[in-house]
Amino acid sequence: MKSKHPLRRIMIGVAATASGVVLLLALKQPGGTPVAGAPVGAGAGTGGAGVSATAGAGGSTAEPGGGAGDPAAGGARTVVGDAVDTQYGPVQVRITVAGGKITKSEAVQAPGADARSQSVTADAVPQLDQAAVTAQNARIDAVSGASYTSQGYRDSLQSALDKAGV
Repeated sequence: MKSKHPLRRIMIGVAATASGVVLLLALKQPGGTPVAGAPVGAGAGTGGAGVSATAGAGGSTAEPGGGAGDPAAGGARTVVGDAVDTQYGPVQVRITVAGGKITKSEAVQAPGADARSQSVTADAVPQLDQAAVTAQNARIDAVSGASYTSQGYRDSLQSALDKAGV
């Protein structure tokens, strides 16, 4: 049986293909800019999910006065690791070291450009903070569902440990 309108099928196929390409190009890529018309949250950019970007570009930070003690005397000091860029945004870790041991680890920068990143960060960062204190080194397990953030955290943590001489 011969089709009466073969051109109709061709035109429908071309229109469907063009629509598919337009939809694919309009998809927001992780770490990219928001789609036009989408609301931009206050946490878009560097810090999100309650994690603020309070540290500088990296290096040791010593609070004036009694906040940071002499490392040789066993006093606590705070060291900030390098900011590590990940597919979803930068990760930067600050550790507190006392007596050659990590007493506190926290992310000062973490991905949070969109709602999904904020959700993943809110779940992953506390686990990574605890794992760093428990392990006392940067060889910590990745958090399921947050592999890029976990790798960035490990790299920044290792940088902070190197700077602290631990």
